[in-house]
Amino acid sequence: MFTFLSGRPCLDLTTTLQVRHREHPRELLTAPADVTRWLAEARYGAGITVDDAGLRRTVALRETVHRLCSRAGRDGDRAQLNAFAAPPPLVPYWTGTAVEYHGDLGQALSTLARDAVDLLAGSHAARIRECAHPDCSRLFLDASHAGRRRWCDMTACGTKVKSAGYRQRRRVVEVPDAPSLGSPLV
Repeated sequence: MFTFLSGRPCLDLTTTLQVRHREHPRELLTAPADVTRWLAEARYGAGITVDDAGLRRTVALRETVHRLCSRAGRDGDRAQLNAFAAPPPLVPYWTGTAVEYHGDLGQALSTLARDAVDLLAGSHAARIRECAHPDCSRLFLDASHAGRRRWCDMTACGTKVKSAGYRQRRRVVEVPDAPSLGSPLV
């Protein structure tokens, strides 16, 4: 099961490669079925058919968005993002109680790329952060009032960091009892 904590769908896509800064990051999109499942869980269309080429295209979009959002963009990243955004997006369908999206993988990737374009070109681009937890590399949108959010999720990463800091501050270093120097001579 995937998690969606980033505040924007394009940022949630970037988290399908976890702990990026480690020697061996954890890839969640290893097969075409993983992309199909991610799109369904993200509510971007149930049952979208994905093949090996579609998996590669999804990973390419993910990495382009990650580089641009983490301000590590390379030559051609903006053009590649615009190319992903160019096809028509998914078609929203209102059921009366919810919105469902219909379309194919190209439309789903276009919708995600358009979300990234909207984010990067808008006033919230300066609020894209990377989680401060050492075992997390999730990008998220800091929508806090003060704009000082440090963790992707307080109940997960934030609690772990704060608990570890508390335990470290509370750790008591035991020092052996020193001999008494002021004992009276009788």
